[in-house]
Amino acid sequence: MKSKQISHIIEFFFIGLTAGLVIKFFVLDFLRIQGKSMEPTFKEGSVVAVLRAAYGLNVPFGDSTFVQWKVPEVGDVVIYMIDGHLVIKRCVAVGGCALDYSFDSGYTLRAGDSVFPLTVDQYHLMRESTSVPEGTILAIGDNYNDSLDSRKYGFVPVKNILGKVLCRQTAF
Repeated sequence: MKSKQISHIIEFFFIGLTAGLVIKFFVLDFLRIQGKSMEPTFKEGSVVAVLRAAYGLNVPFGDSTFVQWKVPEVGDVVIYMIDGHLVIKRCVAVGGCALDYSFDSGYTLRAGDSVFPLTVDQYHLMRESTSVPEGTILAIGDNYNDSLDSRKYGFVPVKNILGKVLCRQTAF
């Protein structure tokens, strides 16, 4: 009788562990914010809940999607991988959105109704793009002056977006 009970305990343990891993890697995850690129919306040290299944089914430990069923919308806060680092940024424009540049009183980028500052280098990197390419988004941190984002590394492929931020818990 005891060996049967131990067998059931081990079975329930592995079922629970498997369910937990499936939820963490494919459905819902919690991440701690590192850096200041999303301030004041998300302060460094805040914990955010990320719906990994918001846009599709992602490859665990990768930066791509098995199956995609939705694309981000303007205003969504998303997570994705860049150079092996998980980053959090706001989607400010989606595929097909027109981009307009100005250098009259400092370099700027207009996407929809929003205007974002550019450095000289960012302006020269982006100025050839008159619209956001289909299948990509323009992702920019809320702290424009202290954010490494699409203005530096270019448009983010939608297939590389790993989830949507749902809510946050401030730092303790």
